[in-house]
Amino acid sequence: MENQTSQQPKKNSNVIYFLIVVVLALLATDVYLYMQKNKSDTKIVYQNDEKSRLQTELDSLEAQIEQVNAGKTRMSSTLMAKNDSLKSKIKVLRAELAKGKMTVAELAKAQEDVKQLRYFVTSYTAQIEELKKQNATLAVERDTLKTNLATAAKKDSDLTKQNKDLGTKVKVASALKVATVDVVAYKIRGSGKEVDTKRSSVAKKIKINFTIASNAVAEKNMHDVYVRVIDPTGNLITGADAGTFNADGQDLQYTYKTSIEFKDDGSGFTIDWVSPVAFQKGSYTVLMYADGYTMGKTSFDLK
Repeated sequence: MENQTSQQPKKNSNVIYFLIVVVLALLATDVYLYMQKNKSDTKIVYQNDEKSRLQTELDSLEAQIEQVNAGKTRMSSTLMAKNDSLKSKIKVLRAELAKGKMTVAELAKAQEDVKQLRYFVTSYTAQIEELKKQNATLAVERDTLKTNLATAAKKDSDLTKQNKDLGTKVKVASALKVATVDVVAYKIRGSGKEVDTKRSSVAKKIKINFTIASNAVAEKNMHDVYVRVIDPTGNLITGADAGTFNADGQDLQYTYKTSIEFKDDGSGFTIDWVSPVAFQKGSYTVLMYADGYTMGKTSFDLK
């Protein structure tokens, strides 16, 4: 009986110990679950914050790309392809971040993608800025070239004008001019002998005797000489062989044309001209031209 009584307290003590262990186990479980919950909540908060930060980063990158494109810099095909690639990459990352939840691995990958994207956008921006500088430099060089070309064109125009003026002066200077000129009318006897006369009724021809002024720049060669004979009524006398020529900037009809050889030696020349019409009483004017300019002028009278 006493033995049963001593065993009863020992049994109660074991139960108490067991209960204590159970309670401690429950407490430990609650603490573990609480800590896991806090850790999970912290993790979710961290993931949300990181997603927001990545969204902001993408907004910044996209704004940077748009700002670069707003500059309207003419890009090469390579830069245009990179521009399209960056935009596509941002679109893909936005879609990834728009998912309800991301695993740790997905979040880490997104962070790495954004990091790489930041590097490419920075590099892309630097290339665009360099392209802008190059374009600005080319624009300056183009404007300078235009100015230089305009200046050169003006100089060329001035030189052309000067050369033209000089050429005109040389042409004028090289034109032959008469030093002396005299016109004598002649009648022709039956024997063919020519006798000078002042009578219009018997005059058949004239002889124009002249010398050429010394001219060092004139060509020592054959020169065409055009003669215009104006009768007392002011009309030009022409024959079947008359034609036109240009002198002093205008087209003129000539009475007679011949050629002389200029040697610049003071030689005298004579031009014979038989009138196709009867001579009249009065004063005749004889004009001579050579090398595109008036060569000389004289007159003679018939009774």
